[in-house]
Amino acid sequence: MAEVSFDEFMKVDIRVGCVIHAEPYPEARKPAIKMQIDFGDEIGVKKSSAQITAHYTPEALIGRQVMAVVNFPPRQIGKFISEVLVLGVPDEDEGIVLIAPDQDVPKGVRLF
Repeated sequence: MAEVSFDEFMKVDIRVGCVIHAEPYPEARKPAIKMQIDFGDEIGVKKSSAQITAHYTPEALIGRQVMAVVNFPPRQIGKFISEVLVLGVPDEDEGIVLIAPDQDVPKGVRLF
């Protein structure tokens, strides 16, 4: 496992956002959901696509807090531009489980 310094880690800007819109993304190679996530006044609303259909429906995501990397460059996912990387971990069946605070926190706060 490669080591990273604390300064290198701090370059990755991970923030809390609230999903305000979600819809299926059937054009993706693997089943996915397109989301609009509100990160508060400083960052605003950003788009993301995530392969999270094993555990989540678009309707269940609305209002949910998620963690995302907000300072990666935008990435083309089919015809969709993903602006942030929503974070999750695989379960034993490789379905993605989202990472989120266990209590509500203000939109846009940074992970430290």
